[in-house]
Amino acid sequence: MCGRFEIHSTIEIIAKLFAIDSITFDIRPNYNIAPSQNVVAVASDGKKNRLLSCRWGFVPQWSTELKSGFTMINARAETVADSKTYKSAFENHRCLVVADGFYEWKKQDRIKIPIYIHLRSGNPMGLAGLYNLWISPEGEEVCTCTIIVTDANEIIAPIHERMPVILDEEKFGRWLDPAVHDRETLLPLLKPYDPEALEIYPVTSKLNSYKYNDPENIKPVVSS
Repeated sequence: MCGRFEIHSTIEIIAKLFAIDSITFDIRPNYNIAPSQNVVAVASDGKKNRLLSCRWGFVPQWSTELKSGFTMINARAETVADSKTYKSAFENHRCLVVADGFYEWKKQDRIKIPIYIHLRSGNPMGLAGLYNLWISPEGEEVCTCTIIVTDANEIIAPIHERMPVILDEEKFGRWLDPAVHDRETLLPLLKPYDPEALEIYPVTSKLNSYKYNDPENIKPVVSS
């Protein structure tokens, strides 16, 4: 799964990588993004890409409570195209959730050691996601989203059996294209990422608390 991640790239880097023409809200570093917090997502109208600020945790339109999204932070690649919850968004509201890296926890004896995973290139990741503009019973509109997960690759499997779907830059356009609706085009994109392109290492246990938001979270822990 993907339950925590971080973003620290500048607006300029994000805009260039994801071909964003204009930025309508501020993007600040967050080294410990947890469910229900706002995340940065990229969507397209077929002509231009735009940034969305979305609450992490997908809320389907029929839901009457925003908090229901807490259980829908991830969608499984194997079932996302047929799921009652996600089918419409899979066909019409796909996005890329922007992240510089994500965290998993490795069990060692009786403790869990946080592990940081990021691209060796140093570029931000585009995580395959879905979004929905949920309208509350009071008429408030909230953008909500989920991150699609698939089987873990060889280097993540010893830590966790699942990993977020990371898309290469050349696949961004195909995933975001609102004119594409068929699963034959989209599902092949939802594969484990090349393990050679990733770097992983243990980091501070302080990030176990989602309140600990510090650059220290992505620095390697040097074993004594």
